[in-house]
Amino acid sequence: MRGEGQAAWELLLPAAGAPARRRGRALQEALRGAVRSGRLPAGTRLPSTRELAADLGVSRGLVTEAYEQLTAEGYLRSDRGAGTWVGGAARAAVRGARDLSAGAPGVRVDFRPGTPDLSLFPRSAWAAAQRSVLAALPHAALGYPDPRGLPGLREALAALLTRRRGAAADPERLVVCSGVAQASTLLGFVLHARGLRRIGIEDPGSPEHGRLFASTGMETVWLPLDEEGLRPGPLADSGVRAVVVTPSHQFPSGISWSAERRASLLDWARAVDGYVLEDDYDGDFRYDRAPVGALQGLDPERVAYAGSVSKSLAPGLRLGWILVPEALLDEVVERKRTMDLGNPALDQAVLAEFVTRGGYDRQLRRCQRAYRERRDALLAALAEHLPGTRVSGIAAGLHVIARVPGRFGPPERFLARAAEAGVALRPLEEYGTARPADGDIRLVIGYAHLAPSVIATGIRLVSEALGSG
Repeated sequence: MRGEGQAAWELLLPAAGAPARRRGRALQEALRGAVRSGRLPAGTRLPSTRELAADLGVSRGLVTEAYEQLTAEGYLRSDRGAGTWVGGAARAAVRGARDLSAGAPGVRVDFRPGTPDLSLFPRSAWAAAQRSVLAALPHAALGYPDPRGLPGLREALAALLTRRRGAAADPERLVVCSGVAQASTLLGFVLHARGLRRIGIEDPGSPEHGRLFASTGMETVWLPLDEEGLRPGPLADSGVRAVVVTPSHQFPSGISWSAERRASLLDWARAVDGYVLEDDYDGDFRYDRAPVGALQGLDPERVAYAGSVSKSLAPGLRLGWILVPEALLDEVVERKRTMDLGNPALDQAVLAEFVTRGGYDRQLRRCQRAYRERRDALLAALAEHLPGTRVSGIAAGLHVIARVPGRFGPPERFLARAAEAGVALRPLEEYGTARPADGDIRLVIGYAHLAPSVIATGIRLVSEALGSG
């Protein structure tokens, strides 16, 4: 082959050596890839089907079929009597896949909060539940599910939430969703459609709440906290008619709202005809006593209750739920239906089996033992290596607020030294608008995902880095 056909011959020759039954498809794939990558640039004249077949040692019919297929797809163009050319529609495909999941390259010990210990995921028990479900699941269950979720899972979760969290859990008002993130956006879209444009979030609180509701068109308003919960005065003055709260174990301050503030919040919601989204992100993890029950149990018509398995099993499962007030239910379900037609049926069935057979309760007990041990290890390491540090909040959850004495500061230097030592820390100031002026260093320290020995090493590295400066 000469000139214009030489490139095509070289690029397509490996495809010609494919097994006979795959040779035609291999030839098409090779030619398509050459055009996409630019190795056969737009405007290149291809050899005739007879010439290319002879050079490749394949039948003319295979080459003709390849030319016709790629012409139909737009990769080639054919002019009667003038041959076949590479068209100009194709663009090079992106090669490789980037990983956009959260990561901290170069970090030796990562104390940033929010991650459970993924090594505790019950692989054997989960696999057993999958086998059991696959053996028994009727064919019809693999069709499009009820957008609220499989009835069996909604019943299992309702019973679990009633028993463990004191929720008023009606399975007819429970919607299975892709974690608390989707629960928040579902509610945000519905409230926005009803004319609400602003929603209150706790200060300090999770910035993620603001980002999620912003994606639904809602503006967020920071509302100050004290040691008992949301302050009633600023809430009343804000003009909002919806708020997001974490009353059982406030994130990130670690407090548990007082009974008076719980009642005050519900009185406010009734007075303004408003709604509360209760994010119960780690309500099952209390280490010194039984956890405080869900706020939703006091008024299920004003409180939407959201939770997930992200802290108890794994965030990668993307399984959560929201208990919806009756007045909002139809709108939330319709929004869920149009958003994704429901969560994967097989994953839902496996979780239902896992909960019903007691696997979920066993997993919670396992996590509670591990996380209590790690919290104790963190308190001991802080006392040894950063003496005078005080930890606030209740003994619960997957993080603590540590108030490090100002003599280890200033805060900028403290954080910079820790980073130089390979220790990732997050200051409380990143979770709200308040900026303490007393000189102490307030940190939000996650510990659940770290072994006790790693926790001790991380705090020691920070201490040594400060001493070296």
